[in-house]
Amino acid sequence: MYKLMTAPPYTPVEVVTDVLHGVSVTDPYRWLEDQESLKTREWLSLQHAYARSYLDGIPGRERIRRRIQELLDVETHDSIQKAGSRYFFRKRVQGQEQPCIFFREGIEGADQLLVDPEKRGTGAHTAVKPLRVSRDGRLLLYEVKEGGERTGTFEIFDLESRSVLPDVLPRGYLRGFEFASDCSGFYYVHEPSGPTLNRHHTAYRHTFGTPFKGDPQIFFAGDGKNLRLVIVPGRERLGFLVFHFLDKTYIDFSLWSLDDEGAPESIIRHAEYGFSPLLRGDGRILAFTDCDAPNGRIVEVHPRTGQHPEFVDIVPTSESKIQDWTVAGERIFVSYVRDLKTEIDILDLSGRRLGQLPTQSSETIRLAAAPSDTDEVFFERESFTTAIQIFVYLPESDTVKRWARRTVPFDSECFSQSQVCFTAKDGTRVPMFLVGRHEAIESGVHPTIMTSYGGYGAPMTPQFSVFVAFLMERGCLFALPNIRGGSEFGADWHNAARRRNRQVAISDFLSAAEWLIDTGRTCSAKLAIFGGSNSGLLVGAAMTQRPDLFRAVVCMVPMLDMLRYHLFDGSHVWKEEFGTADDPEDFAALLRYSPYQNVREGTAYPATMFVSGDSDQNCNPLHARKMTARLQAANVLESPILLDYTKHRGHSPVLPLRVRVEALTDRMAFLCDQLNLIV
Repeated sequence: MYKLMTAPPYTPVEVVTDVLHGVSVTDPYRWLEDQESLKTREWLSLQHAYARSYLDGIPGRERIRRRIQELLDVETHDSIQKAGSRYFFRKRVQGQEQPCIFFREGIEGADQLLVDPEKRGTGAHTAVKPLRVSRDGRLLLYEVKEGGERTGTFEIFDLESRSVLPDVLPRGYLRGFEFASDCSGFYYVHEPSGPTLNRHHTAYRHTFGTPFKGDPQIFFAGDGKNLRLVIVPGRERLGFLVFHFLDKTYIDFSLWSLDDEGAPESIIRHAEYGFSPLLRGDGRILAFTDCDAPNGRIVEVHPRTGQHPEFVDIVPTSESKIQDWTVAGERIFVSYVRDLKTEIDILDLSGRRLGQLPTQSSETIRLAAAPSDTDEVFFERESFTTAIQIFVYLPESDTVKRWARRTVPFDSECFSQSQVCFTAKDGTRVPMFLVGRHEAIESGVHPTIMTSYGGYGAPMTPQFSVFVAFLMERGCLFALPNIRGGSEFGADWHNAARRRNRQVAISDFLSAAEWLIDTGRTCSAKLAIFGGSNSGLLVGAAMTQRPDLFRAVVCMVPMLDMLRYHLFDGSHVWKEEFGTADDPEDFAALLRYSPYQNVREGTAYPATMFVSGDSDQNCNPLHARKMTARLQAANVLESPILLDYTKHRGHSPVLPLRVRVEALTDRMAFLCDQLNLIV
């Protein structure tokens, strides 16, 4: 194992003490929250040099990099949109830094290049993505991002003139968009970015060729940071969803006719349930809701003047939670997870079941948004050992056609999977996937990597990961427990680990690690955990609660200071998932598990690599910065505590190929070194 010859950089302690609900909470590194201060930038420079002094010296790094290059540098397709006979999509060919936007005339047509981000001359971190196509297939809305930022710039490409229109929405958040039916302009909700974020939530109509400052207002939702306005597109009408993020989330829904351009009609006011409507061209309103249905149902909405609308079931609720849905032509496609297998039911508009999309028990199948005015539905299939393949369902012939595949050079025949169950701390039986080489599945103590998610009702089903594939090639067993906080077994599975119950997900994860060790699958010296975003919170909490269980941790773009997370960016909207320290009961639960507050001086912590960057507007990078400093100061082992931090890294996965290769090489070199893997 390669050892660092130097100690981590010294981080000055400047204690700030808050008194929250009568409890004193000290924060020694509050100053690191100021991202642009000279002091923080100098600290980041020292951390970068320290991390490189370890990562660059790991033996076999170049062999790792070559293999990562082979696995990542393959042709990819995504973000398919369709109008008429035209297909718009994003594609990256081998050797290209960023994907470009293409289109096909007809499903068998040749791919024609429309937008190449390299031609903009703004560098390899510029990325583009198609968002919406006009109904006549002439105009394409697409987003331009710089690095991993959440915000973007929004441009419109005219297919006939092969040019970008001058009507560009500046950097910010696009909350809703629809082209006018005659393509003379568009309707939009746009929040500009900047130090003083616009809190005036308004929908406008823009006419091509006119200044934005003169755009007429068509709907005003109000002012304040606790509001969000979203446009629901439709052919004859527009819908307006207003989210109020208060003690809980409340929803308003209004309809506006494009014909008479009168005042919008209020349909729902201050609803305490989820509501996601779809406006059909035939005048019907369909919607997904969890009103009186924790696992969700799909209804037809019948507005009633001055009253709550009537909801008529089309797809009634069941024991399995509806994960996703889309409508194409006269068919509804509904996605479920049943017995840890994803299934997509096909129904007609009355709710009569017509069949299912084909899938296998070892796969995940994922719906893509249905193109407008077409019967076709695109969906993705993948497994632990097979990368994403895109298919299209053609209802006229009731057939499925492969549209694109990602050919990753990975020998899936060498690997297998199994499912086991372990007992959680409270006695609940929790399932877990095990994947690896045949010999790793069958018997013996093996180096093991584990992750999960445990939040937002997101189920953990088979997905292909280059991160995991590389490590399995080197003999690692991969473990994916289906901990509570997901929705594998319905809304109750999610609610069991939501808000003040968050510790349940962490405890399930720790029980999974203990099971792997107790059954002789691995040992703590060979066990590594990894995760990003909410999963970064999970592994951060697991590591601070049971540092003795793990050899290494990779914690990517995480939230770690749970007492202050809601004060930055738009994170206050996650209150119903986590709670906030403003509430005394939430505060007590957060303080018990918040990783940053639970680092203990003089503790032996596992080798840890934090990954973050300036552009993260989801999980603010202050979490990774402060946690790195606190863990480096507290750790009594020589195990490295590293911060992999770059300017352009954020939450959006749009970094150029060469940057992704180097970043994943760093993570793989770190884990190979810590787990003594042969490279």
